[in-house]
Amino acid sequence: MKKIILLSVSAVLLLSSCVSKKEFTALEAKQKETQDLLNTATVKLNSCLEDKSAANARVVALQEQLANLKDTNKDLMESTKDMTVLTTKGAENLEKSLESLKEKDLKISRLQDALTKKDSVTLALVTSLKKEVGLNDPDIEINVEKSVVFISLSDKLLFKSGSYIITPKANQILSKVATVINSKPDFEAMVEGHTDNVPYSKGVLIDNWDLSVKRSTAIVRALQGLGVNPAQLIAAGRADYIPLVDNSTAENRATNRRTKILILPKIDQFYEMIESEMKNLSEE
Repeated sequence: MKKIILLSVSAVLLLSSCVSKKEFTALEAKQKETQDLLNTATVKLNSCLEDKSAANARVVALQEQLANLKDTNKDLMESTKDMTVLTTKGAENLEKSLESLKEKDLKISRLQDALTKKDSVTLALVTSLKKEVGLNDPDIEINVEKSVVFISLSDKLLFKSGSYIITPKANQILSKVATVINSKPDFEAMVEGHTDNVPYSKGVLIDNWDLSVKRSTAIVRALQGLGVNPAQLIAAGRADYIPLVDNSTAENRATNRRTKILILPKIDQFYEMIESEMKNLSEE
């Protein structure tokens, strides 16, 4: 650029020595016009160079954004694939869980049916016992406890104080109980002897354990003598360890001295009934 200016000045000097003042003035004006055009072009060039630099910077930034978007898109595609796999597995697991729940619900329904049948038998048994034994004696209780039918007999109906010899009145009651047990060959009868907490100190027995067991075996033998299948009978003694009331008074001790006869479904037959229901379920 400096060279061009020097050449222009030199040309003007040379021409000024060869041309008139008027011509020189015209050339000088032309030179000024040319210089202005050159300055304008220079400014535009610099502006274009700045615009180009800014444009290049924007291109670089856009290329980086494009690369980031491509990476993000790739990650999203991978995540979508993983989610698809997880969703498919989740649906399969949910379906399996629902099938399992249906099977469990059906099994529970089967068990409930079995228990309902047992409850129906229990209700029929209570009705039969109450009909045979009667309800007028306050010393005889017939009830259901935890799905088990039981007859509770007061001690004064069965034994004298401290004795395990059955009274004649007891035989009358036990004959009615025997009738019911004989009508239920698929059931068992467990005889529980209970005492108060007064220590036993008579005869050859050691303590209330001995007395409670001896009384239950006496009842078992009486029922056997009344025609009950001995395979259905169980003798058990609880001594004074399960009182109905505290032993603080004579009346309460009399309440605790009792014999309890539990009418039980045979456990193996009950489980066979449940297993049969389960077998029917698995075959469906």
